Amino acid sequence: MDGGNAHAGEIALPGRRRRLLDRRSFLVGSAAGLSALGLAGCATSDGLILAEAARVYGPMPDEKFPIPAVDISKVDPKFYRRTVRYETKEPPGTIVVDPGNFYVYRIEGDGAATRYGANVGRDGFLWSGDAYVGRKSEWATWTPPKEMIRRQPEAAKYARGMPGGLDNPLGARTLHLYQNGAYTLYTIYASSEPETIGSGITSGCVGLLSQDMIHLYARTPVKTKVVVLPT
Repeated sequence: MDGGNAHAGEIALPGRRRRLLDRRSFLVGSAAGLSALGLAGCATSDGLILAEAARVYGPMPDEKFPIPAVDISKVDPKFYRRTVRYETKEPPGTIVVDPGNFYVYRIEGDGAATRYGANVGRDGFLWSGDAYVGRKSEWATWTPPKEMIRRQPEAAKYARGMPGGLDNPLGARTLHLYQNGAYTLYTIYASSEPETIGSGITSGCVGLLSQDMIHLYARTPVKTKVVVLPT
């Protein structure tokens, strides 16, 4: 895991290289609301919602690997990024994962949170508990574990790592989750597959749309607390 490398479990590779690989570890209204998406209770029409979503999920040409616009027609509007009321005792900055409802929250304080739609672990791979961000990666290298290569020989070509890029399972940004100083093998990562948002497809990791993950990543320092709720 050194040098920004990341191990992964069962994952859908994006784009033309997309396939399901069996991997254990890759399961894993306010002004702020207006700046996040403009949907903090003041949108009055579907047209406005779609226009704002198209802006927020537009292309990111200045990235190391330019990120295309999200096909928002593949995402239920309830999963668009927005600021919502969220009562919690957790301090501002805490990340709360709600796998039962396919949401990730960043606590903003004063009863508000930024909410993102997510994909989560499929049945049998859900987990809950407290963790923290032990490491952050941009365009991380993905390295399948040896156990995976034994089970899925087609993964052997990535034994020395798949370089960062649009086809890389970890995407543009990754938050690596730790407990008691040890890497849990779970991550919050950037997904380029909009149709997966709102579904359970991973082996426990949590995926956000690339634009959402970049937004969250920029606001999340190492040591940030992460709470994964039970389903």
